[in-house]
Order: sequence, then C-alpha cells, then structure tokens
Amino acid sequence: MPYEQVKVSTPTPILSWANHPLGPKETQMAKNVACLPFVYKHVALMPDVHLGKGALVGSVIATKDAIIPAAVGVDIGCGMAALAMPFRATQLEGKLKKIRLDLEAAIPVGFNENKDIEKAVHNWQHWKEFKQLHSGVQDLQTKAIKQMGSLGGGNHFIELCLDEQEQVWLMLHSGSRNIGNHLALCHISTAKQLAKLSQTSLPDADLAYFVAGTPEFAAYWRDLQWAQSYARFNREIMMSRFKRIVEKHLAGGKPTKPLLSVNCHHNYAEKETHFDQQVYVTRKGAVRANLSDYGIIPGSMGAKSYIVKGKGNTESFCSCSHGAGRLMSRNQAKEQFTLDDLIAQTQGIECRKDHGVLDEIPAAYKPIDQVIAQQSDLVEIVAVLKQVVCIKG
Repeated sequence: MPYEQVKVSTPTPILSWANHPLGPKETQMAKNVACLPFVYKHVALMPDVHLGKGALVGSVIATKDAIIPAAVGVDIGCGMAALAMPFRATQLEGKLKKIRLDLEAAIPVGFNENKDIEKAVHNWQHWKEFKQLHSGVQDLQTKAIKQMGSLGGGNHFIELCLDEQEQVWLMLHSGSRNIGNHLALCHISTAKQLAKLSQTSLPDADLAYFVAGTPEFAAYWRDLQWAQSYARFNREIMMSRFKRIVEKHLAGGKPTKPLLSVNCHHNYAEKETHFDQQVYVTRKGAVRANLSDYGIIPGSMGAKSYIVKGKGNTESFCSCSHGAGRLMSRNQAKEQFTLDDLIAQTQGIECRKDHGVLDEIPAAYKPIDQVIAQQSDLVEIVAVLKQVVCIKG
C-alpha cells in the first residue's frame, strides 16, 4: 500500500501509511511537528499511528541539528525481542501452565523488581557510565540494577508462540524501565525551561527541543544512548531466562541454539543517513526496516503477530509500524468491555483473565491484519505467530 500525502498546508509534507483517515486531533499533532523549522524532508506516519504526547505514536521524524525529547518519549528504548526455537507444538502439550508459572516466578512484572541479581547484570559494561548521567537519576542506580531483567507494566508482555509451521517462538515487549522514564522526564523538563527562557514559539509545549552543539543536546544524547542500551540488554536478560525455562520443559534443560534472534527498538532516536544527508531520526512507535533488518510487529494479546524483514523504503526513512495501535484508550476499554468479553477474546490462550488486564483486551486494538496489509511496501512477512501463553505486565 503506497503512502498518501496528508492534505494540509505545512512547511514540511506529511506522508501517511495510516489505515484510517486522520482525525482532527491526529491531524493537528502531525501539523505541529511538520511546522518545526528543523524537520527534514517530510514526516512519515506509520499504519498504526495514533495520538501520543507532543508527537503521534507511529511517527518517524528526521531532524537537522535538533532533537525533541518528548517525541522520543518516556519509555526510551522500548521494543521487542523474539527467538525462533528448534521445538514443535506437540512438545508443548500439557506444559503451558507450568511454563507460565515458571515465567511469572522468574521475571518480575509491574512495579516488581529482582530479589537476586545475576552475574550478567552486575557485569553489564555500561554501569561504569552511570555517574555521567543526569544528576536527577543519581539516586536510582541500585533500583536500575534490580529492575534489569524485569518486564514493567502497561502493554509490556511475554508470549510463547507458534508459527504457521507449528514451530515454537519466544517473544517479549519491554523497555528501559523506571530509569529510562526518569531520564526522559529530566530532559523534557530542561527542554521546556529553555524554550520558556528563550521565548521560543512552539505549537505545543511538548515539542520543546535541544539544538545540536549545545551542552543540553550533548547531555540528552548521551543519556538517550545509555537508556537505549539498557533497554536492549534488559530484553536480553529476560529472554535468556525465558529460553532456559522453555529448554527445561522441552529439552530436559539442555541448551539449544535459536534458529533466528531479533531485538529491535521502537521508541528511540539514532543518527542515520537519508537522502544523502546525515540526520537525527526519531522513531516514536516505529521500527527500523532497512533491507538487512528483521523486525517484530505484534498484535494484541488475542491476535497474530508478525516477524518481518525490511524493504528499505526511503520515503518511510526505512521504517515500519511497531504494532496494531490502539483503537480506544485504556479507560474506554474498561468501560466498554466486561470480563466475559476478555475470556471470550482470549480463548485457547494460557493467560490472566481478570479485570487487571481488561484494558488490554484484543478489541481495544486495531486489527493487526489491516495494519500489516497497509505496509506491503515497507516490509515482507517472515513468519506469522499466534500466542499460546501470554503474560502481561
């Protein structure tokens, strides 16, 4: 599905792969970003685009010599990891509940943290850089260490899946936990203060930015890269535990070699080259999709998920969607659906079925098949997964 140019008058065009017409609030949020003087080439909106804070979730923003902390967001480095394992569906028979219980015991969720810290966490090379991070987080190192290898809350999840060939996959969704959130809030506050002091005119206060070459930009970029590394390693730690649990039940504890490993961010920024220019690319709810990139596009807890490979589409800044995207807010979902609806929509899946996860009911999300169909020019499908175990944060 090719993109369409949004019919608005802005200095920078807005290209949209969205599978729905933009509403007034979505259009205004896209216009606000496209009016910023340092936005490069155009703004790209992914198929799962929806309202966010400052910038739309599902937007890709390339900038010259500036970056917007709130556009990256507070869950710095949030993303997905997946492993294709050499196991078959028949090996899971009668073991799903035991696997779920072992996972819940091994990986803290919500506000919980690890009681015991494993050697790999203590040995993470980036702890030595902690003292260079923003002063506002200097009392959080112990907490950051304890939360390394924990899932968090919201729509973060762990899933045991099967593909269409009945092969077993491990998949999870998480980010930089509490430490990334605190770093983001510290820098967003600084950006807003600078905008106020300099009387910078902004269409939205959440679009306050740092200019390259300033100490504030350098400090944010340093902390951003640190938090993104934390998020990636956080997923690696959880995935290694996940893998050991599955091997315990399916291979008698014998280590096995994955057939494919994927670990990708979908809330982050990097320096990249596009249209022969080096720019800062912010993907807020979007995945990099260069020709060599594997990505993960999950559906809701009752829907299919997709492992994809990028096509390197230059107009999207080599990006694709990061999921199905919400149709309704969490409060709307709780008001509209009942526990019986949740049970019906997650039939056949080993998971929680209580009011605590009602806001994650599948019907609160866009149909993932439609979102995938809208980006056939961005990615090719490698595998289609369906979960058999789901643990929500």
